[in-house]
Amino acid sequence: MATKKSIITKDKIVSFYMDYVLENSEKPKSVYNFAKLNNFSETEFYSFFGTIESIEKEIFKMFLDKTVELLNKNPDYENYDMKSKMLSFYFTFFEILTANRSYVVMILKENDNQLKKLSQLSSLRNSFKNYMTEIITDDFRTQQERLQNFQEKAFQETSWIQLLLTLKFWLDDSSPSFEKTDIYIEKSVKATFELMNIAPIDSLIDFGKFIFKEKIYKK
Repeated sequence: MATKKSIITKDKIVSFYMDYVLENSEKPKSVYNFAKLNNFSETEFYSFFGTIESIEKEIFKMFLDKTVELLNKNPDYENYDMKSKMLSFYFTFFEILTANRSYVVMILKENDNQLKKLSQLSSLRNSFKNYMTEIITDDFRTQQERLQNFQEKAFQETSWIQLLLTLKFWLDDSSPSFEKTDIYIEKSVKATFELMNIAPIDSLIDFGKFIFKEKIYKK
């Protein structure tokens, strides 16, 4: 009796891809070879992805989608204020990254081409900006009306830069359980919200001292 072929899904292709990269320290040479190795057809591959490279972009987006899914499973999350939602997002997102650290480090540290790295994160960027828009509250928008130059797009862009800086810090973090990244997240999010409320001095100085200590005096 012939073995029934399992149904190919997007998640399975992503799992096959991550395993291949980690086991071979390189990307698959072609869709044909990748599909044949994992016993599915090129047609099945192209029903989910256009190219091998598009899988990488989708993986980082899937990390974010999983983060939001987990956050929404918490019945208290909906009632969190913006700052608490952002902190919850960061801690959950980086827990997922840590669970997949070997893959993430390999992909983001494989070369020094910053434009390529940003390209790999383009789908993540779009989804993250959408998430940031969703957590902006009406009360917060009202509070910020006195800031003539403050716009929602500016908030999205600065938040994206903050995420990239946090990602860079996490990639370089060698502390147990990446505890220094947790400190970085707490201080940077606190500084961000106090800055937008025009009360930045104490938090910015505290955050600045932490970064200076980590980057200048790091042994």
